[in-house]
Amino acid sequence: MRAALRRYEREHMNVSAGLLFIGAALLEVGGDAVIRKGLRNGSLFLILTGFIMLGLYGVVVNTVNWDFSRLLGVYIAFFAVVSVVFGGLVFQERVPMTTWIGLIVICAGAMLIQFGAARGL
Repeated sequence: MRAALRRYEREHMNVSAGLLFIGAALLEVGGDAVIRKGLRNGSLFLILTGFIMLGLYGVVVNTVNWDFSRLLGVYIAFFAVVSVVFGGLVFQERVPMTTWIGLIVICAGAMLIQFGAARGL
């Protein structure tokens, strides 16, 4: 019974962490994009809005109660995927195959960090 409860808590935390990471990545990538647009258009309002979004990213990502290195090691994969997709959709950038391959490597590293830690590797 105790093992089942621990497994449920671990799985629930992973889903919660994933959702928080997606939100944090959207804030970080979106904040960077808003600042970029503000710098290119000379808009102090956009720059300040992006600055606030980046601050909120820092709060959201740190609500996951993991060791700092594990937290950011896993978060990086979410950030990388969101940033590449955002660049393609929002900025209409062509994403080369090498970038997609790189994302696979980054995600594999994040999985090693996440699941390796759970198995004591």
